[in-house]
Amino acid sequence: MSYASLSVKDLTSLVSRSGTGSSSSAKPPGQTRPVKVIPLQHPDTSNGSRPPSIPFDDIFSGWTAKIKRMSLVDWIDTLFPCSRWIRTYRWSEYFKLDLMAGITVGVMLVPQAMSYAKLAGLPPIYGLYSSFVPIFVYAIFGSSRQLAIGPVALVSLLVSNALGDIADSSEELHIELAILLALLVGILECIMGLLRLGWLIRFISHSVISGFTTASAIVIGLSQVKYFLGYSIARSSKIVPIVESIIAGADKFQWPPFLMGSLILVILQVMKHVGKARKDLQFLRAAAPLTGIVLGTTIAKVFHPPSISLVGEIPQGLPTFSFPRSFDHAKTLFPTSALITGVAILESVGIAKALAAKNRYELDSNSELFGLGVANILGSLFSAYPATGSFSRSAVNNESEAKTGLSGLITGIIIGCSLLFLTPVFKYIPQCALAAIVISAVSGLVDYDEAIFLWRVDKRDFTLWIITSTTTLFVGIEIGVLVGVGFSLAFVIHESANPHIAVLGRLPGTTVYRNTKQYPEAYTYNGIVIVRIDSPIYFANISYIKDRLREYEVAVDKYTNRGPEMERISFVILEMSPVTHIDSSAVEALKELYQEYKTRDIQLAISNPNKDVHMTIARSGMVELVGKEWYFVRVHDAVQVCLQYVQSSNVEDKKPSFFRRYGSGNNSSSYADLQSANTLLKEPLLSMDK
Repeated sequence: MSYASLSVKDLTSLVSRSGTGSSSSAKPPGQTRPVKVIPLQHPDTSNGSRPPSIPFDDIFSGWTAKIKRMSLVDWIDTLFPCSRWIRTYRWSEYFKLDLMAGITVGVMLVPQAMSYAKLAGLPPIYGLYSSFVPIFVYAIFGSSRQLAIGPVALVSLLVSNALGDIADSSEELHIELAILLALLVGILECIMGLLRLGWLIRFISHSVISGFTTASAIVIGLSQVKYFLGYSIARSSKIVPIVESIIAGADKFQWPPFLMGSLILVILQVMKHVGKARKDLQFLRAAAPLTGIVLGTTIAKVFHPPSISLVGEIPQGLPTFSFPRSFDHAKTLFPTSALITGVAILESVGIAKALAAKNRYELDSNSELFGLGVANILGSLFSAYPATGSFSRSAVNNESEAKTGLSGLITGIIIGCSLLFLTPVFKYIPQCALAAIVISAVSGLVDYDEAIFLWRVDKRDFTLWIITSTTTLFVGIEIGVLVGVGFSLAFVIHESANPHIAVLGRLPGTTVYRNTKQYPEAYTYNGIVIVRIDSPIYFANISYIKDRLREYEVAVDKYTNRGPEMERISFVILEMSPVTHIDSSAVEALKELYQEYKTRDIQLAISNPNKDVHMTIARSGMVELVGKEWYFVRVHDAVQVCLQYVQSSNVEDKKPSFFRRYGSGNNSSSYADLQSANTLLKEPLLSMDK
């Protein structure tokens, strides 16, 4: 049985002729088999119908409805996400795990914080400041229970690169600008979180992030080589000036710092590898930075090598409250603050969501971004430079089975104790030991495995990876990010403007129609082209779609065709179920295409448009232009009706006049004429489907 969705008028005509629309015994005169008609319900475009709402209206109405439903507990959970785990905290089960995880991350963070501060061009104490207040604030306002925030290598490099062009690292202005940068980053993060704009970063592909972090890791590693070599090198975010500076100063090379730094680096790498490979020894991974610091400090204290530079005096005590003194350079720092905010969204929120899924609790990306923003704003009031989520420390925190944000509070307490009691010891730490910690940490960011994977899976993404990493290495970090994002958006625009379009064929023995390139066994019918458009249709891609539709009129595989012989294409069926949206420009272009088809005696048919697309088409008057009888529920419905017209046309003496008559959109006599034409057929219609 065939299911063809002709017009409701034809259904009434068929019922009046046969007595019932589904009876196989009562056939209309001349009909070779019964046809059950499923009418497509066209939308009402009278004055009572209203246009679809603007997306922003839907968003605000959704927010309003959600706010009205919120109880007092919901408000507390939204403002203070920590209340969610506080209410359900199991002291006997969770406290021991949180305590051990907090201590482990704290021991790891103390040396890392000082190392990253040096990378940012700041005194080591500011790394500890950035690990103190932000951790406590995030434990209250952050929604992730395992994310470990604080200074990270990539952000530290961005801070150093941004401030190096404004003030020398030895100047007090350098420190003030770093603190101001934390405030700007926090404000941006809060704004994006409140406006729920985190989705904007989705347009940056993973290959861009991987290429950017790989190149940045190489630059970070090379920038720390000066502490191994014993002489100064150029400060730059480009690889060429750094390498030239290293080569130019080779005559100043000193062995003691190189040997000590290399020894500590090897120890760090071995401990990190063993900690990752064996679960029972995973504490080695967290203890590696502290081990390197202790070893380097011991050697420096015992042997006093003059060629090994030490950290020097570090102020003792907790940071004091102070507001940024001047905002004169805020405009200059804005691009860097936006870049750091992007890194926070891509890395921190991504890590937080992954850990939340692994530990089976819900996490809202925008709330997480807001929590990071509050942590940076309040941190900047206590001398912190920008802090964000750390991949390595978060992984250690999760591997240590941290259950709640209490582990972060314990980490903050350890940092506070270090500031109060241990800073006199820190002055003996060798600079090369801190450099070894940085190099060990960023070595894991060199993602060559990702490049190999992209080469094997998707050459376009591999090209994007190469472009981003190469530009970042040789032109600079900011330019590298902009170029990577630009190419990423260009690929998105290209995909949108050149959507995938498939010619469909019928799978043998079924009423299923699929892409003929994917299913070579699928067959088509002479004189009929079925095209599926796999994207929204709008002003940017309608020209491409029209060009492809014109090509399909002549570029159809004749060897897979069935049905009566036809000299040319007479029907074009558009399968529109994948089309989620169509705009006014596209509708006008389709109208023009229909008129163009009409001059060539080609009938356009449309199958299965969704509600919104159907409503837009109806409002434009295209339904009446094409004819209601040429809109169908299924592709198979459209094909069966077109086949009947094709078969009827074979017995007409004047085929052009036939198509002018049936392609005009006038459905008042089409079904009756079709019946009279079918009485002349020699063999059943069913034979064409075999």
